[in-house]
Amino acid sequence: MGESHKILMAQAVPGTLKKTPLHARHRSLGARMVEFGGWDMPVEYSGVVDEHMAVRSRAGLFDVSHMGEIEIAGRDALKAVQHITTNDASRLSQHQAQYSALTTPDGTFVDDVLTYKLGEEHYMFVVNASNIIKDFTWIVSQIKGLGDVVAVNTSSRYALMAVQGPAARGILQKLTGVNLGEIKYYWFTTGEVASVAGTISRTGYTGEDGFEVFVPPAQAERVWDAILLAGRDAGLVPAGLAARDTLRLEAAMRLYGNDMDEHTTVLEADLGWIVGWKKAEFIGADVLRRQKAEGVPRKLIGFEVVDRGIARHGHEVFVNGERAGVVTSGTQTPFLKKSIGMAYLPSAAATAGTEFEIDVRGRRLKAQVVPMPFYKRR
Repeated sequence: MGESHKILMAQAVPGTLKKTPLHARHRSLGARMVEFGGWDMPVEYSGVVDEHMAVRSRAGLFDVSHMGEIEIAGRDALKAVQHITTNDASRLSQHQAQYSALTTPDGTFVDDVLTYKLGEEHYMFVVNASNIIKDFTWIVSQIKGLGDVVAVNTSSRYALMAVQGPAARGILQKLTGVNLGEIKYYWFTTGEVASVAGTISRTGYTGEDGFEVFVPPAQAERVWDAILLAGRDAGLVPAGLAARDTLRLEAAMRLYGNDMDEHTTVLEADLGWIVGWKKAEFIGADVLRRQKAEGVPRKLIGFEVVDRGIARHGHEVFVNGERAGVVTSGTQTPFLKKSIGMAYLPSAAATAGTEFEIDVRGRRLKAQVVPMPFYKRR
């Protein structure tokens, strides 16, 4: 999960941006900093290709402290989580997480979230940085009257780092007594990392194995430095937002603000698997059930550009000569060495092998619908 990459190059107004607890580290490492969702964030250190390839072959370390955390607690916490999110949180065990969505009554995205079950009456959502206030306001308004439940925006209590790549586990294992091999994908535990108490989650946004580590902001630099040092011999590098974006695109992970928003439904985004269809009710359930039965008029697809050229966010898409939408995400990927992307196409044209055109700076390039994900780790 992440959010709009299209603002990466925006010019920031100095002094108005929020800074993560690792801001000074990024500056000292020579990172190129950009405005991102109201934050001053590292877009790259050694370069997007170098960082992308490091994560695919070795390991990368990301600062994702700009992401938000919203906690829900009380006797009726599960009832509230079930009402406001699409996935079935009743299936979660303690210390398990799931990918889900906060939806409007129209079945469209308020945000995509990770739901963590911290305890029987205690849940946490990890939400996109630019949506923290919007999500919190929405959640508070929607759980009113649901009984003994309260929502708290706890974003300021957490710094969040992601160690991703085939060498991630071995690197992080040097710094913790927790047996990382016992944490299954999308599960988490509590323990110390570099002698700092925190939460270790086997999650990520890169398509690689890896972990996300939540620690108190005051200890963030200590943990960051320790991970960099522990990973030095294994070839770990600090990585920025640009590599995070190309990695998640290869893995076909959706990006809020690009590939989905308040105008796209969960089924249009081809994310029916994050809907708990057996749940009695949730916000937007009626619309999504109807769409499941009747089909959707358009669908998010993956594509490869057949001609020479790179399709990027916002480029217009044409099916049989008719304008059909825009590219929602697109890039030349460092690992696959292909021009790939995602776009919404009419459902009739959304099958693999279908050819269409993309307008890249006035040239109509041929593209083809391909199955997602584009990249799957061995």
